[in-house]
Amino acid sequence: MSPQERSEAPAPHSVGSAADMTRGQTRGLTPGESIRADFPIFEHATYLNSCSQGALSLRVRAAAEEWLDGWDENGAEWEFWVERNEAARAGFAGLIHAPTDEVAVTTSVSQAVSALVSALDFSGERNRIVISEYEFPTVGQIAHAQALRGAEVVHVTPASDGSIPSERFAEAIDERTALVCCTAVSFRTGHRHDIPAIAEVGHASGALVLADSYQAVGALELDVRALGADVVTGGTVKYLLGSSGLGFMWLRGSLLESLLPTQTGWFADEDIFAMSIADYSPHDSARRFDSGTPPVPSLYPGAAGMGIIAEAGVPTIETHIRGLADRFLAGLDDLGATIATPRGDNQYGPMICVVSTDPNALVAALAERQVVTSTRDSNLRVSFHLYNVEEDVDRLLDALRVNRTLLA
Repeated sequence: MSPQERSEAPAPHSVGSAADMTRGQTRGLTPGESIRADFPIFEHATYLNSCSQGALSLRVRAAAEEWLDGWDENGAEWEFWVERNEAARAGFAGLIHAPTDEVAVTTSVSQAVSALVSALDFSGERNRIVISEYEFPTVGQIAHAQALRGAEVVHVTPASDGSIPSERFAEAIDERTALVCCTAVSFRTGHRHDIPAIAEVGHASGALVLADSYQAVGALELDVRALGADVVTGGTVKYLLGSSGLGFMWLRGSLLESLLPTQTGWFADEDIFAMSIADYSPHDSARRFDSGTPPVPSLYPGAAGMGIIAEAGVPTIETHIRGLADRFLAGLDDLGATIATPRGDNQYGPMICVVSTDPNALVAALAERQVVTSTRDSNLRVSFHLYNVEEDVDRLLDALRVNRTLLA
């Protein structure tokens, strides 16, 4: 097939498909048993670690192989690859209910947040960055790096129940605050921040509010119109079922004109094909926060994974996950386990954390029974997704019962 023929022929997971499906043109996949056959890991394991990496589907594998096949057959397919990049942008936008031109395609949240803070001036009186104790190292390390540019970083600590209520943010935010960072779901404890309430506090002092949603997107319904944050980030490696190397950053459209990043790259230019080295001409959309060459190998599995999520529908996935989480919590109560994740109605989502006397030993003991989990701090992390079923929960509870001495 010639490059021209390939560009004209619809690919198995074509450029438009992921974008169209995330806009609501779904086929109606049903979470649970019916979808598990597309995820081979369930043939030999109980996979409960989507908070680290989503399980690999046959569809995502085929998409990665499609990239390799095209490269092998035609060499450089840049027009096709650039279109894939735009399909990813549209896919991300659909999942968070945002206009496409307000979404930047990035290689990671690290790249996105680094570009964001490069557009902020910390040399004046408004130099404070407020972060929660539950942020991923990406946000914390980038925030503290801005001390080299004059920033002061303030941490917001949890309450005794493990939650961080908006009132605690209010104590740290004032007229000196330039940026407030909160995570939609903590990778440490599974706690869900009340983003709208935090955003309201931040905006009252004139600060920008960033919600890192990597542990939520694909598992919890996210609508940037309701979240209230100014910036929302995420990526494909977890509940979006793709590979590493692909992320996004949504920015409120009204802010774009005032945010001029100094960390930039080729694909952030107003005309990437002008190939100009004569000036800095950032795109007038959120694409000004893109970087260099697109992460082509990650675009294919990323679009395919987003397609699966869109076909099932995030609200349906969220309801499915909530049922599994509640079943797990009830079983933990029967075991007398100590649960690190707050239990309020809107305080937990796909990940439940259980306190362990030796979390590494517990993860290893579960792995011996082919139950895949992970750990952070002193907690066992268990995360549910659209491919999990009640039998997975019960198998995990049986394994924890056998290893009760490793639970606090």
